[in-house]
Amino acid sequence: MTTDPIADYLTRLRNAIMARKKVVEVPASGLKKDITRILYDKGYILSYKLQEDGKQGLIKIALKYHPQTRQSAIRELTRVSSPGLRQYAHGTELPRVLNGLGVAIISTSKGVVTDKEARNLGVGGEVICFVS
Repeated sequence: MTTDPIADYLTRLRNAIMARKKVVEVPASGLKKDITRILYDKGYILSYKLQEDGKQGLIKIALKYHPQTRQSAIRELTRVSSPGLRQYAHGTELPRVLNGLGVAIISTSKGVVTDKEARNLGVGGEVICFVS
């Protein structure tokens, strides 16, 4: 059992990218499903599939690489808030990643959204991670 399942999720993605894997499997949870959906919507991954295994389930993620250079679409994944030190931001003070080229994933009262969506909704929340 891990004490920080989101950090474990991000580390599995980083390790799979470093090893040039095409597919990575991670244990499922509601927050991980939401983060995966955002990564898919923003074009950082090719596809994902939820698979039931009788317990908590698995998320199979197909990673995205550039066809010629074989460089990953995800350049950096950074965990911001951790169980020991939660990082919150108000709706007016949400962080920008690479001056808007990256994505900050925020857990708000309206659900898990990107920093741009949170600004449009006018809500703040816990800053989960940065993706660029």
